[in-house]
Amino acid sequence: MSFRFHALSPEPFQFLFSLSDEALVSHKAVRYTATACPGAPCRVSLEDARVGESLILVQYAHLPVNSPYASSHAIFVREGVEQAQLRVGEVPKLMRERLLSVRAFSQDHMMMNADVVDGISLEECIVGMFSHSDVEYLHVHYAKPGCFAARVSRA
Repeated sequence: MSFRFHALSPEPFQFLFSLSDEALVSHKAVRYTATACPGAPCRVSLEDARVGESLILVQYAHLPVNSPYASSHAIFVREGVEQAQLRVGEVPKLMRERLLSVRAFSQDHMMMNADVVDGISLEECIVGMFSHSDVEYLHVHYAKPGCFAARVSRA
C-alpha cells in the first residue's frame, strides 16, 4: 500500500513572524524558542527546530470539518522554511523518534480506527490502516502532547 505524508504550507503562517508578541495573542499564538532538539517539530518542514531557533506556537484547525471529530491544537512553525515534499512511502525522520497516535478517518470524517505506535513501527501501522477500503486518510499526532503532526493519504 502506497502512502504520502503532507506537510503544511508555510503561507498561512508567514504573517505571524512579523507581529509583536502582544499582537500574536489575538491569533492564539506565541513566539517560542527551541530549548531541545528534538523538541519543537515544525509542521511545515517536518523537521525539528535547532536549539535556540525561534518558532511560532499557534492554534491550528487540523480537522476543520462538519464532524464530531472536528479538531484543533497547538503546532510549531519555523520561519523561512519550505514545505516538505516527501516521496511516496517516505516517513519523516522526526516521526521515527517519537511515540505517535495514528487516527484513520472515513470520507465523511468519522474516525474508523486509532492506534498508538512507536515511530519505528509507523509505516506498518499506516499500511495496516489503509488496508481497509473505507479509510480515506490518516492523521498522525505526537502522542504525549497530543498535537497534530501530519496528514497521510493514499498515494
